[in-house]
Amino acid sequence: MDERILRKTLSDIPLGGLRTFEQTGSTNDVALAWAADGAPDLALVCAEEQTSGRGRGDRRWFTPPGTALAFSLVLRPLPGEEQSVPLFSGLGAMAVCEALGMRGLHPEIKWPNDVLLNHRKVCGVLAEAVWMGEKADSIVLGIGVNVKPEAVPPSDQLNFPATSIEAEMGKSVDRLTLLRDVLQALLYWRGLLTKDVFPNAWGNHLAFRGEQVEIWAEGVPARTGQVEGLERDGSLRLRSHTGQIFTVQFGEVHLRPVL
Repeated sequence: MDERILRKTLSDIPLGGLRTFEQTGSTNDVALAWAADGAPDLALVCAEEQTSGRGRGDRRWFTPPGTALAFSLVLRPLPGEEQSVPLFSGLGAMAVCEALGMRGLHPEIKWPNDVLLNHRKVCGVLAEAVWMGEKADSIVLGIGVNVKPEAVPPSDQLNFPATSIEAEMGKSVDRLTLLRDVLQALLYWRGLLTKDVFPNAWGNHLAFRGEQVEIWAEGVPARTGQVEGLERDGSLRLRSHTGQIFTVQFGEVHLRPVL
């Protein structure tokens, strides 16, 4: 990744700093350490390759060199955002959806943090908050996007079907321009994070809306329900087979469609 070209491509983004790597373990780990050392709001970490990228629950995120977007953004909560920490995963997913929509694609969000194309995962988002007592001091928003087909792991390493942008579009995609579009969209939606329009827009992108899904977590019995939408805090709203409405909060929760 040519840092000079990257800086030129992102010249209209008010970054708080930029660090690039040909190879790193995890951009989120680098960003968390930078945040602890005082990184400002919108400090960006990018890597061509991650050797130990992480998804939710410490699952590995596959990032071969030169095939994907792998980046993490340090966000310092602005006034009013302190109570919206659970929405930051949705913020990353919405930004990616906006950038993909600009390319004629029709992305959906598999709650809470995966972006799908044709019901296949193309992007994962990992938001990690650093707390000072009860206050979020910073949020590191990690985003990984499969751009080239080579970014998709072998099928025996997948727990959900995956795809890439280029496989869906049938043509090459400039990764740096895509990164710029994602960041611009993120800035736009961040300005609406505390408004009702944000969860409404996020809800409009929900995958499996109106369909039956199974929700489960470690040590908790699985529940089945029809996806209804989102609550204001980003919790998922479902309807049970008896017609009862129930919500699912954030955490290490798994969702899959009922076939």
